[in-house]
Amino acid sequence: MGCSNIDHGGPHGRQGKRSVKAPLAKTRFVVQEHHARQRHYDFRLEMAGVLKSWALPKGPSLNPAEKRLAVMVNDHSIEYFDFEGIIPAGQSGAGPVVVWDQGAYELLEGGDPVKALEAGKIVMALHGKILKGGFTLVKMKGRGEKNWLLIKKKDEYSHTSWTLQKALTEQEKSRLQEKMPPCETR
Repeated sequence: MGCSNIDHGGPHGRQGKRSVKAPLAKTRFVVQEHHARQRHYDFRLEMAGVLKSWALPKGPSLNPAEKRLAVMVNDHSIEYFDFEGIIPAGQSGAGPVVVWDQGAYELLEGGDPVKALEAGKIVMALHGKILKGGFTLVKMKGRGEKNWLLIKKKDEYSHTSWTLQKALTEQEKSRLQEKMPPCETR
């Protein structure tokens, strides 16, 4: 059935409290290239015990002039972080999934990612293999609750002539196996 209906108690998941001085133990991000009905990229930030997730129809960009639509989707379990495989036909999200990029993120504004999410603006630095430097994920006003923009900040990692490269080549696809994505069961 896929992992699309995970409920973690409320619109923004569990909200753990932490000391201001204590660093976030897990601040990972992952971008998965997903060839479902249409190819898109799933941008996921680890926070509050889940992967907060957005679907990016055109994928991320290192060009600050390109504001990328990011549609918030349901939370995914932490176990989904490094999932690769072919989700079987008839299941939610059926099709091949590969990790396009992953790494750590740190907030550049504020100290609590859940509060930033609730405020509708997450300003962060990504430390991935591909995505590096400052990014802002901001909720679009007057465009529905789920529509956000992912915007690259101008810095030493931005590229005005950057072009998105697919990770799912025919060779890569041939190594994938059909399997169900991991889900939390409660």
